[in-house]
Amino acid sequence: MTTPNPKNESLKRPPIVVVVGHVDHGKTSLLDYIRKSNVAAKEAGGITQSVGAYEILHAPEVINPPRKITFIDTPGHEAFSKMRVRGAHIADVGILVVAADDGVQPQTKEAIKALKESNTPFIVAITKVDKTNIDLRKVKNDLLANNVLLEGLGGNICYQEVSSKSGQGIGELLDLVLLTADMEELTYNPSVNAKGVILESTMDKQRGITVSVILEDGALRNGDKIATASAKGKIRILENFLEKRVDELYPSSPAIILGFESLPKIGEEFVAGDLSEKELDVIKLKTSMEKIIKTEGQEAVKLILKADVGGSLEALSEAIRKIPLKEKQRVDILGESIGEISDGDVKDAISTGSIIIGFRNKINKTAENLARDNNVTVIRSEIIYELLEAIDEHFGGLGEKETIGEFEVMAVFGNKAGKQIIGGKVIRGEIKNNSLVEIRKLDQIIGKGKIVNLQHNKKETLIVEAGKECGILLSSEIKIETEYHLVCKKD
Repeated sequence: MTTPNPKNESLKRPPIVVVVGHVDHGKTSLLDYIRKSNVAAKEAGGITQSVGAYEILHAPEVINPPRKITFIDTPGHEAFSKMRVRGAHIADVGILVVAADDGVQPQTKEAIKALKESNTPFIVAITKVDKTNIDLRKVKNDLLANNVLLEGLGGNICYQEVSSKSGQGIGELLDLVLLTADMEELTYNPSVNAKGVILESTMDKQRGITVSVILEDGALRNGDKIATASAKGKIRILENFLEKRVDELYPSSPAIILGFESLPKIGEEFVAGDLSEKELDVIKLKTSMEKIIKTEGQEAVKLILKADVGGSLEALSEAIRKIPLKEKQRVDILGESIGEISDGDVKDAISTGSIIIGFRNKINKTAENLARDNNVTVIRSEIIYELLEAIDEHFGGLGEKETIGEFEVMAVFGNKAGKQIIGGKVIRGEIKNNSLVEIRKLDQIIGKGKIVNLQHNKKETLIVEAGKECGILLSSEIKIETEYHLVCKKD
């Protein structure tokens, strides 16, 4: 039962913490150590692709008893920028993760911007300090150059060096989180209607519409009416983040709710409680599907998007809309939904002449046979960047992408199973590891390839700049010769 609160007093609540940073800088590994679980091993391709929220208990040496901290794990791949920004706005405290062997990278800068724009106080966690090829001075200078003024170096932003393998510094990092939260004086009122944010929504075959939320104020109870701007319902099952049924939850708890009549949108605010029908009508705003603007003389590329959950679908849709187009070409997204690819989706594709794009989901056997018999193209992948590459390859390059760098081949050392080791020099711009490249001979494009390994001074690296020599492991069916050029395009 809810503790009576006749004086309508505000009570102290645990902090909600967002972990942000560049892809592969150790965000999920850090949370793995904190949670004593192994989420990273379950993530396809080793990157996090959905938002999760978790509660932990931490017992600082100087404070008893143990205190709760809620963590939001946000994806690091660039396709999920909206989800990262949303995470910063939900959170009370941020942890900016920066790898000791890599320093500040593009998504680190984006995370810094999101934290600052949302006025979220944050701590820097310098990860991977157990590695041998680290340069902590460079990392700190990188941060200072990006206006992250560290404590002891002319600023007041706390930082902690940590290792997710040994646990070095993680206890101290959590102490800093609680110290920062105490300075924010976080409170809630258990007497008001519960409110919070939708983190994820999905259609489960057995359970129906399943929605993950994080509670920011009030008390959330089983049986409450609940509404967002696009959906409403009544809570018939309320679970904590461990998927155990509970009668009520308090801020800053993550929760799983069953009872929405339709899928709410990711990032929407919700209100729950003893709501009147008039209050529900005010909250439930009328929404309409995005209208497709048709321009005379344009060629339409028609797509039907399918994904496993709402967050994945949002990221896929955003990434598709950013694909560069040729002149007089447009992308028409005729449908977006979650779940497996069904025969109904294929029938829609047949009638509209569309291509089906599936992200992190399956296609049922009936749909697969129907698609094959009717020459319907279905492109699916578990990894966002592989999916975007497959789409681009299928369309033959929808539009001309900006050139970011050019590499001149000076030596070829071997060719095995479609992969070639080549050496040369970056003659302009920069080239990046894992980039798709055009292979050119005398300014004529003769094929495409992908850089699968990039080395400078016999060490793996992510970027090599103009004027520097480097080695490349290139995946391509084109036999590379000296004086060929590789042109790296903007993603």
